[in-house]
Order: sequence, then structure tokens, then C-alpha cells
Amino acid sequence: MLHILRWPILLAIALIASTLAAVTGFGGAAVLLPALVAVFGVRAAVPILTVAQLIGNGSRVWFNWRELNWRVVGWFAVGGIPMALLGGYLFATAPLTKLTRLLGAFLLLIVLWRRVRPRLVHSFPTPAFAAIGAGASFLSALLGSVGPIMAPFFLAYGLVKGAYIGTEALATVVMHLTKLVAYRQASVLTLSDSLAGLALGPVMILGSLLGKKIVDRLPEKVFVAMIEVVLLVAGFMFLVRG
Repeated sequence: MLHILRWPILLAIALIASTLAAVTGFGGAAVLLPALVAVFGVRAAVPILTVAQLIGNGSRVWFNWRELNWRVVGWFAVGGIPMALLGGYLFATAPLTKLTRLLGAFLLLIVLWRRVRPRLVHSFPTPAFAAIGAGASFLSALLGSVGPIMAPFFLAYGLVKGAYIGTEALATVVMHLTKLVAYRQASVLTLSDSLAGLALGPVMILGSLLGKKIVDRLPEKVFVAMIEVVLLVAGFMFLVRG
């Protein structure tokens, strides 16, 4: 029975995750990733998540097209593309047990980061996004989700609402496309993984549309609190089970 329900449950979680990401700019991948790990395992979950996130972020780019900051995305790509390739190749050879525990620790650190992260200076040069892109892309290739770490930099730069959501999404699209190339070359992105990610695509787009419509109405604190509970539970589970 549970096997029959896994896809309806995954689709529901994907809708929630995509809506959340469209409202807050982060958290969607972190919510969806534990469910994918539970169904497909770590090695397949990260590539599947990448395909689904590529569609979800692409739709957020489309819905916020007029507000994009192309200079930020360009500099992000300078550092992000080579490090996403490196991280993708390393992901293919990382031991599964260590990778699972590393993912668990990472999810817990996301919550800690959100609570104690330093206040960033509201003015820094656009080329700094090359370094931000390098670090975020490398970690994303290994762990699947780095939105909560990326978000403060885009916000501190001065991007707000549609400009923030769309620009961060386009930078993430560049990162995900590069990761998929690396995963494919390293033979960790299979046809079945690609199809699973594509199957989640329509609800990811629907979530982006819903998030765009409610971004000015929904209390962000409620969503953030829900994210943190999910991250804490999943993080402890991954650490213990390995």
C-alpha cells in the first residue's frame, strides 16, 4: 500500500517545496530531498532533485523575467560552473554511508546557519558572486541543497522580491545544468532518474506559480518554521542511520 502511495506523496511534497521556494527563495530542495532519499536512496536522490529543481527554478525565472539582474548571474557562473563540475565528479565516487551522514550534518547546519548567521554588509562588489558561486555550486553538487546558504548573499546585495527570487533562480539554473553534465559524464544520472525528476516538473511549475501569487500575502515565518522542523528531523535521521 505504501508503495502505491509513494508517488502521490512525493508529488504533494514537491508542490509544497516548490511553493515554499517561490515565496522565500530557499528551502524547497531541503524539504523535497529527504523524501527523495527515503524513496530512491542518496545516490539517485540528488540527481533526481537536480532535474526537478532545474524545472522549478526555470519556472521562477520565467515568472520574474523582467526583474533579473544579469550581472549577478554572470559573475555567479564564472565561479559556479567549474566547481559544479568538480563537485559532480566527486559525488560519483563518494561512499554512500559517509555521503548520507554528511547530508544529515549539512541539514542540521542549515538550521544553525539560519539562527546565527552573521549580518552581511549591504554593499559588496558584484564580482564577489564568483566566489559565492564557486562555494555554493561545489556544495550543491555533493549535497543537493544550498539555497539557505545562498539566499543571504543575494538579499544583502540589495535584491528584493521578484528580483531576488528570479535572479537567485537563474543562478541556480546555471548551477544545476552544470551539475547534470557532470552527473551524466560520471554515470550517476540514469534515464530512470531523469524521468523521475521530469515527472515532478509539472507540480514544481505549479508551486512556482502559486508562490508568485502569494509572495506578498503569506507569513514567511510560518513557512520557515516548518522548514526548520523538517530539516532537524531529517538531519538527525540521516546522521543516525547513515
